[in-house]
Amino acid sequence: MSDIINETPEGKDGSLHESIPVTGMYKDWFLDYASYVILERAVPAIEDGLKPVQRRILHAMKEMDDGRFNKVANIIGQSMQYHPHGDASIGDAIVNMGQKDLLIETQGNWGDIRTGDGAAAARYIEARLSKFALEVVFNPQTTEWQLSYDGRKREPVTLPVKFPLLLAQGVEGIAVGLSTKILPHNFCELILGSIQILKGERTHILPDFPTGGMADFSEYNEGVRGGRVKVRARIEEEDNKTLLIKDIPFGTTTNSLIESIIKANDKGKIKIKKVVDNTAKDVEIQIQLAPGQSPDMTIDALYAFTDCEVSISPNACVIINDKPVFLSVNDILEYNTKQTKALLKKELEIRKAELMEKLLFSSLEKIFIENRIYRDIEECETWDAVIQTIDKGLEPFKPDFYREITTEDIVRLTEIKIKRISKFDAFKADELMRRLQEELKEVNHHLRHLTDYAIQYYQNLLDKYGKGRERKTEIRAFDTIQATVVAANNAKLYVNRADGFVGFGLKKDEFICDCSDLDDVIVFRRDGNCVVTKIQEKGFVGKDILHVAIFRKGDERMVYNMVYLDGESGKAMVKRFQVIGVTRDREYDLTKGTKGSKVMYLTANPNGEAEVITIFLTQGAKAKIKVFDFDFSTIEIKGRAAGGNILTKYPVRKIQWKMAGTSTLGGLDIYFDASIGRLNTDQRGRKIGNFLGEDRIIVFYKNGDYELTTFELTNRYEANEVVLIQKFDPEKVISAVYFDGATKTYFVKRFLIETTTINKKFNLISDHKQSFLKIVSTDKQPQVKAVLQKGKEKEEQEFDLDILIDVKGWKAIGNKLSSYPVLELGLIESAAKVSEPEEESDSKEDTDQKEETETSEGEEDLEIGSTVEFKIKKDEDKDQLGLF
Repeated sequence: MSDIINETPEGKDGSLHESIPVTGMYKDWFLDYASYVILERAVPAIEDGLKPVQRRILHAMKEMDDGRFNKVANIIGQSMQYHPHGDASIGDAIVNMGQKDLLIETQGNWGDIRTGDGAAAARYIEARLSKFALEVVFNPQTTEWQLSYDGRKREPVTLPVKFPLLLAQGVEGIAVGLSTKILPHNFCELILGSIQILKGERTHILPDFPTGGMADFSEYNEGVRGGRVKVRARIEEEDNKTLLIKDIPFGTTTNSLIESIIKANDKGKIKIKKVVDNTAKDVEIQIQLAPGQSPDMTIDALYAFTDCEVSISPNACVIINDKPVFLSVNDILEYNTKQTKALLKKELEIRKAELMEKLLFSSLEKIFIENRIYRDIEECETWDAVIQTIDKGLEPFKPDFYREITTEDIVRLTEIKIKRISKFDAFKADELMRRLQEELKEVNHHLRHLTDYAIQYYQNLLDKYGKGRERKTEIRAFDTIQATVVAANNAKLYVNRADGFVGFGLKKDEFICDCSDLDDVIVFRRDGNCVVTKIQEKGFVGKDILHVAIFRKGDERMVYNMVYLDGESGKAMVKRFQVIGVTRDREYDLTKGTKGSKVMYLTANPNGEAEVITIFLTQGAKAKIKVFDFDFSTIEIKGRAAGGNILTKYPVRKIQWKMAGTSTLGGLDIYFDASIGRLNTDQRGRKIGNFLGEDRIIVFYKNGDYELTTFELTNRYEANEVVLIQKFDPEKVISAVYFDGATKTYFVKRFLIETTTINKKFNLISDHKQSFLKIVSTDKQPQVKAVLQKGKEKEEQEFDLDILIDVKGWKAIGNKLSSYPVLELGLIESAAKVSEPEEESDSKEDTDQKEETETSEGEEDLEIGSTVEFKIKKDEDKDQLGLF
């Protein structure tokens, strides 16, 4: 129904009521409601950064302010004179502002944003305006006023806030058709940013959350729509079995965080034994790991599957001239800074006018008394005569005044009491006028140098209120965590080779490995087809399965060695290939695709190993040599679509694995990205070295600890604490300089690493809490440069560490670097080069990765019976190979 026709019986004039369109009614009413919610409820004004309810609360508290705390229930009652929406909304808004600890001082139980605990009832808690609020928020002389909703009171249109309050507190609101979400920023950084703007510089501010934690602002985009901030909890490794969460992400609570951890554990994404909330003054959530779980992997899994990492989408929307406007936070800061400057100018102009009026009246008063004009009015019989007499007496002095003398000025002179006239002191009057003139001069100076005055105003705010408001959130660049890599193994993979089923529900069939329900599975069939599919309870992938395993996308170390029969030519083809990127559930033919082709031999080699196989030809083959060996290392690694090389053109009876070979890929180049404290193979950061299976990394930390680790890419290092990280060589002598907190002296020691335990920290310096490791070097002849305090003089001196002390045990205290106080200390440039990785063997040659377009290359006959020298690997390597 599009229209409502409201008809009544015909009146005397025979007229009917007009039709009213529903669409028109809806449009008008909806727009009115939407406008009301946007302007009066959800979105803050840019001038003071407050929603109406917050502004009215602050105004009510200013009216009540006498320096003492007031019950919140009383504040709510006072605020209801201005805010006609009930006590609940007012109470919630007061608690919200009180928890931000900026404008309101609180007393009592106001809840805890970290744990999610609510505040006590309004009758039990108290509040008052903070000194900061009284200084920067209120000034009746510069406030624009309006009538309250019932017309009985005056309330501010906006408060004259001389500070970027909106950015300091942050705000979130949902209106009709739009929303706003401005993240809180650091108090001190906002002031410094405003000072930068006043100096004509462009500023760049980033959020700072009261809950601390770590945040990646690389996609913040100045807080406009479409930006994103990733926030992480701060997780520390107490020991190999225990993790501690010290800070939580903004927008979460300890209760919600623990619930998300338990939920992830129940789903099998992570494996933990116990979660304990020890939060008191500081946040501390203790996570006890299940046996056999890696702390580093669990930390990554916590970030991937729980609220230990959250993504926040900012959306800076504010009210400007009664309209919602989307701005960047830097634009908002610039607006607030210019507004503050304008308000300061207005205050100075008001003060200037006040001072000039005081000077004028003080001058009038002095003239009136010293020239005894008051005696001339004794004989006046009328009020007009009194006014005229005084005006005539002031006539000679009028040219010296900055404005005309009005009747009101003369009336004020008549109101001076006789007692004041009799005790008039000309010296005190001159002194008062001198002080007023000095203040006026100062005000005029500030008006002429308004920018400098505004900068000094902000600097005073920083000095008075900045202490204790330092940044809590650490700015970090986060690495991307792949959920499939860090997910705990919560399922088991089975296969039915004959019928062609794989999944975690085939518990009566062949077990393959532990896996996660997030994993992908790669399957090779005897007909030469390969397919990658999402793991499921039971999935059909094709009959006659040769190989099934968990698929790791982008794994360039996994190499498949294969021999297949080409159905068209009858030749046995051999190839080595990788499967790096594929489309899920799409079948890829690894042969030439001819009818009758089939796989005769296939192995999967996690590190590019190239084994030796023995080929047995049929008895009827015309070849002279019917049994010969072939070494896979003699052919290159190609794309999966390559046809391969001819192994033999004669019929093959069987192929047998003979001997394991070494990897043909060479070592793995490992890099350390100090910005995120992680290892990588993407050439990000500094190269540590080229690593093979048993190689290790050694890490030295500022607190004097060192540890040996593997080169697994999931390892985590606190980059800010790392002094040196490099490939471990047990033959290299470690030279270390550390500061002993007990003696306030630098010590030197040289030693060899004697420990072999992986992922266990050993401390090589004194255990005093102020001790720290300053320099570590593995150079044969390390040198350091020190600035020494010799009496009143400073002197630079170089030290050869290998001369100062011999190589001793790693637990030795060492020798003093110098008997004089050391002011500065650092490695000499030539010695610092030891932190760079030594030259390593070249990495493997680039392999051809053209997956779809490659065809069989140079089908060369391999010489029958040829063999290649190779080294024998451990027997257990044979167990990793699949023989068919």
